[in-house]
Amino acid sequence: MTLTANVPTKNGSRYLQQLCKHWSHKFETDFDAQQGVIAFPMGPIRMAAADETLSVTIEPQDGVDVENFKQVVADHLNRFAFREAPLAFDWR
Repeated sequence: MTLTANVPTKNGSRYLQQLCKHWSHKFETDFDAQQGVIAFPMGPIRMAAADETLSVTIEPQDGVDVENFKQVVADHLNRFAFREAPLAFDWR
């Protein structure tokens, strides 16, 4: 299963870098200003920044509480986006 949310924000690059840096002390991460991947225990998190959106894709492992996984990602991104939070996540 793969779920993607296209989050409206002009600060996608900043948020993806902050999230990757935040989790880099615990998990393997690979990122630059436009895209990032976090080897999260529940499954990989992939992000891509565009001018008006941050695309966030999660790939939950079998047996993972998908709703919790979505909430963990959204909660952390909203902390970095406190000036414009809550961000709108349209998971599909």
